[in-house]
Amino acid sequence: MIVHWIIYPTDLYFPYVSFILFFTILYYFENTMKEEEKKIMAGILFAPGNPELRAIKMRSHKLSAEYSRTNEDDVEVRKHLLEMILGEIGEGTFMQGPIFFHYGIHTKIGKRNFFNYNLTIQDDATVEIGNDNNFGPNCTIVTPIHPMLPDERRTMLDKDGNPAHLCYAKPVKIGNDCWFGANVVICPGVTIGDGCVIGAGAVVTRDIPPMSFAAGCPCKVIRPITEADSMANKPDIIGDNKVIN
Repeated sequence: MIVHWIIYPTDLYFPYVSFILFFTILYYFENTMKEEEKKIMAGILFAPGNPELRAIKMRSHKLSAEYSRTNEDDVEVRKHLLEMILGEIGEGTFMQGPIFFHYGIHTKIGKRNFFNYNLTIQDDATVEIGNDNNFGPNCTIVTPIHPMLPDERRTMLDKDGNPAHLCYAKPVKIGNDCWFGANVVICPGVTIGDGCVIGAGAVVTRDIPPMSFAAGCPCKVIRPITEADSMANKPDIIGDNKVIN
């Protein structure tokens, strides 16, 4: 089991050291997968108010808020915080902030990704993001789904017959080399293939195949991305720059 020990470079962050260490140690030295967490991963109804799940979310919420209070040049502080928040984070990935992760540990992010302002990832189920993706401002990824009927959304009965607020979740997977415009929302269960461009304001409710330009609400594939889209074919824009062959 790994515990991340953090020493902040300025006195500004010193008061948070004991708090962060406490929640990190608490998490790593408990069981790695709680019973309700197993239900999430199985895609069946679970209780989001379960105390064990709430503890995981509280840790992620506080660490996300801590990251959001840092400055862009607090490079080492931010690096350590992301390593604590996320299940996996690759080298060269940058998050402008503020950030909002629900569980955090259910999200795995690859290398050299760029996330602009106001990133929200509600990772009840797993979220996997590959390498070299770019996310515009205000992008949101959500995985939980609530019952359609109002009465069931309010209350159902758990396996012991106790009233409970229940929902379920579906994982989201994003490949490599995608570009997401501002205000894109990616809904539960969606897979987006490599090399896609998703237009600003899109609400992605279904899978998008690789090398597709898709946009709209709901998001639909408009056309494939081809060599005709190369900057080499846009002399009025490329200027004195060159495409790497």
